[in-house]
Amino acid sequence: MGVLYDYFRAADDAAAIGLMAELDGGPVAVSGGRPGVDAIDLKGIEPAVTLGKLVGFVRGLAWSTNLIEQRLIWSGGDEGPWLMVLDDATRDTLASITAAQSPELSARWGQIEELAWGEPLPPDELLPVIEEISALARRAQAAGHHLYCWCCL
Repeated sequence: MGVLYDYFRAADDAAAIGLMAELDGGPVAVSGGRPGVDAIDLKGIEPAVTLGKLVGFVRGLAWSTNLIEQRLIWSGGDEGPWLMVLDDATRDTLASITAAQSPELSARWGQIEELAWGEPLPPDELLPVIEEISALARRAQAAGHHLYCWCCL
């Protein structure tokens, strides 16, 4: 199966942790949505490397392990699920992605080994993902919220 990743926005860590209590540990993104929860399901796109490479492309930087700062704020135990908060610089970088940038970003991002699995993805395949994560980041930024990543094995 693989690891699942949901990204969402919340006002602060207490609100995000409170959501874990309400949802009995998650998942956060579900078909049809949940009232009051702005979340997206990005399946195997984890924050440190895969999302980090997109952030690096936007910033014009090579990927490094500290490109995205994330902090574990909640855990359901040794086998998860887990909840991390992403730094606001990552939120702001994702929010800055324009429609004009998206095609080139999709083509580049689709070539990384974490997504390509031996063969580059079609250049426009990741456009919907880029649009989803950048729109979520813009909504978080506009509301003064932070971005969170829920993950589960």
